[in-house]
Amino acid sequence: SKTISKCYVQVTGMTCASCVANIERNLRREDGIHSILVALMAGKAEVRYNPAVIHPAAIAELIRELGFGATVMENCGEGDGILELVVRGMTCASCVHKIESTLMKTNGVLYCSVALATNKAHIKYDPEAIGPRDVIQVIQDLGFTTSLVKKDRSASHLDHKQEIRQWKRSFVVSLVFCIPVMGLMIYMMVMDSQLSDAHAHHNMSSEEMEALHSSMVLEYQLLPGLSVMNLLSFLLCVPVQVFGGWHFYIQAFRALRHNTANMDVLVVLATSIAFLYSFIILLVAMAERAKVNPVTFFDTPPMLFVFISLGRWLEHVAKGKTSEALARLISLQATEATIVTLGPDNVLLSEEQVDVELVQRGDIVKVVPGGKFPVDGRVIEGHSMVDESLITGEAMPVTKKPGNTVIAGSINQNGSLLISATHVGADTTLSQIVKLVEEAQTSKAPIQQFADKLSGYFVPFIVAVSVVTLLAWIVIGFVDFEIVEKYFLGYNKSISAAEVIIRFAFQASITVLCIACPCSLGLA
Repeated sequence: SKTISKCYVQVTGMTCASCVANIERNLRREDGIHSILVALMAGKAEVRYNPAVIHPAAIAELIRELGFGATVMENCGEGDGILELVVRGMTCASCVHKIESTLMKTNGVLYCSVALATNKAHIKYDPEAIGPRDVIQVIQDLGFTTSLVKKDRSASHLDHKQEIRQWKRSFVVSLVFCIPVMGLMIYMMVMDSQLSDAHAHHNMSSEEMEALHSSMVLEYQLLPGLSVMNLLSFLLCVPVQVFGGWHFYIQAFRALRHNTANMDVLVVLATSIAFLYSFIILLVAMAERAKVNPVTFFDTPPMLFVFISLGRWLEHVAKGKTSEALARLISLQATEATIVTLGPDNVLLSEEQVDVELVQRGDIVKVVPGGKFPVDGRVIEGHSMVDESLITGEAMPVTKKPGNTVIAGSINQNGSLLISATHVGADTTLSQIVKLVEEAQTSKAPIQQFADKLSGYFVPFIVAVSVVTLLAWIVIGFVDFEIVEKYFLGYNKSISAAEVIIRFAFQASITVLCIACPCSLGLA
């Protein structure tokens, strides 16, 4: 039978469910990978793999190639205790061998590797049989100094502040430039309708004449073929395309490099095509010195970017809230513990401060009034009131006397207690709750899996539809020009029929692309 190992990879840069689907889909294809579960909130991927075929570093590399940040998480072995130590005083390979052989002979040590170059020791042990302090003691007895590798307790990977800032910036930039564009657009629409009314009645009031003149200002050509309206729209559109769309372009490029199409690709396609088409049409009009101003799409990109960056921003704010709750939970954990040695009749012989990671099962831990319980345990001696509201939500302190159980992270109030550690490290109630919250964010609702699947097909489908639209209208136009003539606004005899057809076809296909973009919001 194949042996299946399990590793955890810390993943950064995931924005939405389709990123998760993207990672899961691409990694499942690799041989040696049995299953993969990605937590969007916790930024964590749990991978079951066959160690004979692939190793964790390669798995992280595969995720990195998809355009995300990935590092293998060392401290996540379930069941087995894993210890990372810094060992000082090693001079040569025989020191390494001495440490490794001595540790491997020690009962309870399952695996041990010491690197001379980095001064690091990596040890797997059975927490039932041995604890981290025993291991450190063994190494120190050989004459080396050792200390724990400091773990990042801040839970900084759960921080969405930077993404929130970045999307907020995108949104604000797009919004600032979008409002004038929208204003111009609505103004033009209103004016057009007033003009057509006026033409219908042939008798213009003075107000309507005014309106006509003001709308003429926007239609006024600064250069032949370049109206004030189009110039303004163009100038307002450029900053949005560059600053508002920056992150979209980066993400879309990464996705395309791996032959996947996500929502970013669709947004970038729609806005870029609308922008470029409008720009080219303007240049053509100026070259032809056209009398009639061409129909441009400069209003589309700012509007799309506004909606979509708003969506992304809100999404990250929501994610940040959940992650914040997780980070707060993690921060409730105590960082140090006071371990005591008891003589006969529970007489205190000595006490020492150690890192919480070094507390082992069966240790006697002393908790002073106002202190946090570092681990789950059972009271041996002392009476006190304990605030356990972090777990139970109960505001009233609970009485503790010998024989009662205490929970890590709860706060001792008035008496000093001696407790015997029953659950340490990743097994404490608090760690388990943190783990459950992370796992709850990992598991997906069926509808979400369905949406992820859809978004994979959605983008290529939309692009295909808009291409079909383009070709269909070109064909229709050359077969039966009347139809196009009927629907093409601003058609005048000065442009050749072929050009009218091409322009109309482009307008139709760009419309299809742009209309599909907000659907991505729905999916998100």
